[in-house]
Amino acid sequence: MKTANPNKIAIVTGGGSGIGYAITEKFVSNGIRTLIIGRDEQKLKKAKETLGKLCIPICFDLNDLKSVPGLVKQILEKQGRIDILVNNAGINLKKEFTKVSDEEFNRIIQTNVSAVFAISREVVKQMTKQGSGHIINISSMASQYGLPKVIAYTASKSAIEGMTRAMAVELSPKGILVNCIAPGFIATDMSGKAFDGDAERFRKVLSRTPLGKLGSPADVAEAAYFLCSDKAGYLTGVILPVDGGNSIGF
Repeated sequence: MKTANPNKIAIVTGGGSGIGYAITEKFVSNGIRTLIIGRDEQKLKKAKETLGKLCIPICFDLNDLKSVPGLVKQILEKQGRIDILVNNAGINLKKEFTKVSDEEFNRIIQTNVSAVFAISREVVKQMTKQGSGHIINISSMASQYGLPKVIAYTASKSAIEGMTRAMAVELSPKGILVNCIAPGFIATDMSGKAFDGDAERFRKVLSRTPLGKLGSPADVAEAAYFLCSDKAGYLTGVILPVDGGNSIGF
């Protein structure tokens, strides 16, 4: 195992599966102590068993906004600092526009936007004291163009991209670089559910993706690792599509 970053501390929300797990795996393999936050204790435990001592699971529901400051305080008491925050946790809802209830819409916004804001705010307080830090937000192709039946998810990911720019402008002078990755269609459990029983949707995705295939979580992980490295030291406020060209395909 490499130890290029033996003193770096990262937080990856939703790090127990999918893209979050792949990012955690990339960080850990490069010597970054990575705390994964999620609600599914079994997934977190399995990730820990696979990834080893540099992977530290924390079972916590980020929708409990009032408890987020206490969570970050506990992390700092144990780790001393936070160098990287990856806001990856998110949920989706595939449903016709007129059938989405207020409660369903607000649930997506709370998880995908409000929780991102809350944990970022608390982590930034520490990063400001350090005078350094990297924040990576995960948005989606849904923020790049219109997709049917995902109105709440689309709204949430569009908000994430706007937040990224606002955060970058305010925080970069303090040494905190803020960037965003907009994954295209990546082979995960979430995308599998989106395509379930919808062969036409899957065909359309591949037909307008120049590389002609779904991406892998590892593709996103490579981008995340690059954006938090010294090699990306002059990048901030960037929305980076990792999508096989889907966003510019026809």
